[in-house]
Amino acid sequence: MAELEVEIVAADHFVWSGAATMVKARTSDGEIGILPGHSPLLAILAEGELAIQPVSGDRISVDVDGGFFSVDNNRVVIVADNAQLGGSATAGIR
Repeated sequence: MAELEVEIVAADHFVWSGAATMVKARTSDGEIGILPGHSPLLAILAEGELAIQPVSGDRISVDVDGGFFSVDNNRVVIVADNAQLGGSATAGIR
């Protein structure tokens, strides 16, 4: 089964990284969902919630204040101006 390699960093700290089956984010052009095999993409991240479905475990929510994200070869890199893990989520591997 294909999966995404996801890394989220804020301007001043590491937020989360790990394997996921889906990433959903709000961009300046609207909401987008990223699944394994998605075509390369570079987008401006809008303020709002990122939703990540890890390969194992519960959905992870991250509140962001903007930034950008890129997708290439099943790797998703999110660089946020400011980001905070929601709920009881803990930082993933680095």
